[in-house]
Amino acid sequence: MVCWAAPVLLLAVTVSFVGSPVAQASQSGPSQAQGGSGQQLDPESGAGESVLVSVYVQLDFSNETWPMALSRALTLPRALASASPRTLTGLSLTTECNVENNGFTSCACLSGYQWNASVCAGHHPCRTPFKHQPCSCLVFGPTEAGYCQLLPPVPGTLSLNTSLQMPGDTLNLTLLTSHETANLNWFLQRTGSPRPVLLQPGTHVSLTSSQGQAVLSIFNISHKWEGVYICCFEAQGFRWELYQVVRVPLQVTDVAQLPDQLSISCATSPGFQLSCCFPRTHLSYTASWSPIEGSKASLFYKPGDQCLVLTVQRCPTADTTYTCDLESPGLTPLRVPVFVTIIQDGDTACPEDSSTIAWNVTKAGHVAQAPCPVNRMGTVKRTCGPDGTWRPSRSSCTDVGLLALLQRAQLLGAGQGRPADEVPRILAQLLEQVVLVNSASDLLALLGTMTFLAKTVADARIQLHRRALEALLKTTDKVLDLDASSLWTPAQAQKPSAGSNLLLAVETLACSLSPQAHPFSFSLPNVQLQTQLRVPAFSADYKVSFSTQPPVQVQIPRRSLTPLGHNGTNVIITSLVLRKLDRLLPSNYGQGLGAPLYTTPGLVLAISIMAGGQTFGQGEVIMDFGDTNSTLHCVFWDHDLFQGSGGWSDEGCQVQAASASPTARCICRHLTAFSILMSRHAVPKPPALELLSQMGLVASILALLVCLGMYRLVWRVVTRNKVAYLRHAALLNIALCLLAADTCFLGAPLLPPGPQSPLCLAAAFLCHFLYLASFFWMLAQALMLAHQLLFVFHQLSKRQALSLMVVLGYLCPMGFAGVALVLYLPQGQYLGAGTCWLDGKGGALYTFVGPVLAIVGVNGLVLAVAVLKLLRPSLSEGPQLEKCQTLLGVIKALLVLTPIFGLTWGLGLATLLEDISIVPHYIFTILNTSQGVFILLFGCLMDKKVQEALLKRFCHAPTPNSTISLATNETHILEHSKGSENAG
Repeated sequence: MVCWAAPVLLLAVTVSFVGSPVAQASQSGPSQAQGGSGQQLDPESGAGESVLVSVYVQLDFSNETWPMALSRALTLPRALASASPRTLTGLSLTTECNVENNGFTSCACLSGYQWNASVCAGHHPCRTPFKHQPCSCLVFGPTEAGYCQLLPPVPGTLSLNTSLQMPGDTLNLTLLTSHETANLNWFLQRTGSPRPVLLQPGTHVSLTSSQGQAVLSIFNISHKWEGVYICCFEAQGFRWELYQVVRVPLQVTDVAQLPDQLSISCATSPGFQLSCCFPRTHLSYTASWSPIEGSKASLFYKPGDQCLVLTVQRCPTADTTYTCDLESPGLTPLRVPVFVTIIQDGDTACPEDSSTIAWNVTKAGHVAQAPCPVNRMGTVKRTCGPDGTWRPSRSSCTDVGLLALLQRAQLLGAGQGRPADEVPRILAQLLEQVVLVNSASDLLALLGTMTFLAKTVADARIQLHRRALEALLKTTDKVLDLDASSLWTPAQAQKPSAGSNLLLAVETLACSLSPQAHPFSFSLPNVQLQTQLRVPAFSADYKVSFSTQPPVQVQIPRRSLTPLGHNGTNVIITSLVLRKLDRLLPSNYGQGLGAPLYTTPGLVLAISIMAGGQTFGQGEVIMDFGDTNSTLHCVFWDHDLFQGSGGWSDEGCQVQAASASPTARCICRHLTAFSILMSRHAVPKPPALELLSQMGLVASILALLVCLGMYRLVWRVVTRNKVAYLRHAALLNIALCLLAADTCFLGAPLLPPGPQSPLCLAAAFLCHFLYLASFFWMLAQALMLAHQLLFVFHQLSKRQALSLMVVLGYLCPMGFAGVALVLYLPQGQYLGAGTCWLDGKGGALYTFVGPVLAIVGVNGLVLAVAVLKLLRPSLSEGPQLEKCQTLLGVIKALLVLTPIFGLTWGLGLATLLEDISIVPHYIFTILNTSQGVFILLFGCLMDKKVQEALLKRFCHAPTPNSTISLATNETHILEHSKGSENAG
């Protein structure tokens, strides 16, 4: 052991002694020697016998140089001095050390020597080792010392079936050992890689071992598996490393040419460039272009690649095929062609275009190519149509960071790397890279990385820590928020199973959380996860709920979980809810579901049960999705349907009877990586019905505006007495409420649906309140007329009657609408799915239907009372003629109002029933959207007083006498109640 620049020298030597007179060791000058024997000398050894002894010596130097100090006699250790006389005949240096400023020493073994395995295990390797072996240089503390030992013969051989492996072949490396081995590992030092990677069983790697033999097999080899293979093991107390270099020829697919075809006009582009790039390998390749006339080739290097660029200075006169030739000794030349088409006079071609990318003149029917921007790999292609017009460009450009993660995940699954370390690292980097996704290629690269990681975790049974799972869930939340039209739709066009792969990857990784990390809860807008660790003594059902829209509740009966907790086994239940994923899954429906139009609540629920490290797929799970509408199907996503693209299946699932649960409750009896979705059969709204509804609303709004304009002209004329004033005041408020409600209802589809939209909530609340107000004003008018009929001699003043009508017409509907909002909005049952109107099957709708039915009933009762009064007159209530005229006026008012409001909405209730014909939908739409027209006709235009006032205002015609009109009847009622009116 030699220290070149330190005053203290640690010397480990192996000395050879032969029997001879003792060379007395003495102290000379300032130099001192002290040490101990590493191996005891046999004191009985005879003269002339040679014995190797390992001696550790520490020398302190002053001014002398070390060769002079070593030339002097040394004082041998006491153990040697007391033995038989020996003569030092040789000295061998084994270790070279450098003392650092901090007092630590870096010691490296010289040739033929090595640290033993126990020393290697107890010390850190040097930062810059002399060799790439981890045990060739170690760091010792200030008070530590050690020396390398003489290596015995190599206890094994590493053989290779052939050093030149052809692509697609199987590589076999065999280690044969003559001694017992331990800690055997295989590494691959890839070309250009800074450090070796560990090889473990994967899709391309197989490891087998038996007594005295270990075999590494690489299947379907390619240039990605080229490099130096290292076999590391321990034997005879030392660590050993054996090497074999493997070379793999390139394939045509490994060579990238830009462009792979070219169409050019020599008039506009007299010269052009072609390039072919290929990765660096252990094989020596010579690249050349042909033909070369009038051209110049130059070689330049990129990270991991080398490219040969051909600069064509003179455009050829005819179509030419240029070839990039790659040659290596002993291998068949690799030829990569590039077809160059020359545009001749008269050829149809697309003109130059520099809108986003500089596109040169291109012949019709050919594809132009352009390189990707910086930090992106791939090409941008654009087809020139047969008519000489450009088609939209297609880009395969992918962010280099995302591509690097994809390649790392692929190689990790193939067998390169340590999954327990690499998976969390890649997941953390994915979270950083997801913000860079701005193309379908980026999205597919990210999804591919997640898919490979999930498969690796499942195959290797890796357990993730919380931080790794949080990174996965945050990435998933951002992926689900990516724009569907610009990213997901083109990605699904390239790979239809993209959404299904995302679901499978997320639920696989979510179930891989380490048992020590449970319970675990995580919530983001699009992702919610809850895990539970249940000990064997649990005695209750598993229940969990998610605050989603609609809310989701999960229950697993105790009887399904009890058998899993035998022998003290803990049970881990993972429940995962993904929002917005349903729109990303293919519209595939399994046997028995047919192919109608289905909608979903926007939620996908995945449940997993694990016990003893195994996933269990049998058990009963009850799911409540908090919403129902039309025909229900409880289904789960089967990843195996439709050739791996996945599809909905209802096998093993059923809907609970509606009488037992007012919500969408599903019961399923399987749980294998389970995804459950409530699929609702939506009654499609025909386009004609939609158009009819919009036209009816527009007509109703116009009619109500006309009605209000007419009231503005004739109001003073038609409201000269109390009864007429109250009747027309009610009609005026009904018209105002309907006008506002119809306008709000017509504009609601333009608003973003959902409880997160304040405008949608406001529109639903206003429609609810205003439509209810129109009904209550109808009720107020009916009660006013009934009071005039039944209490002839006990009339209210106009102010009192109007105040009561306002309270009934506005405060009562406001109360119903407010209670519905407060009660059902927190439960997620206020708004219907995808609409700005009340939930079609929830309790909120009953706060509208209930008052409607009650008002219709009251109006019918008033009508019945009027008929009875007409059939059984009372002499005490006035002259018979006047009484009949009064009753006829009341009946006429009720017969006009009831069909307009009551019967129309009564028919609307029938449309909520399942399996109903489309005819009631058309009738309801026509009547409901035409209420404004009916009010204009029966409330204004058919009123004699209004007609007379309009004629008098516009035509100056004499006012005719009327004896049967409602206004005349109101006059008779007024005369009977004159005393009461004066009292008011």
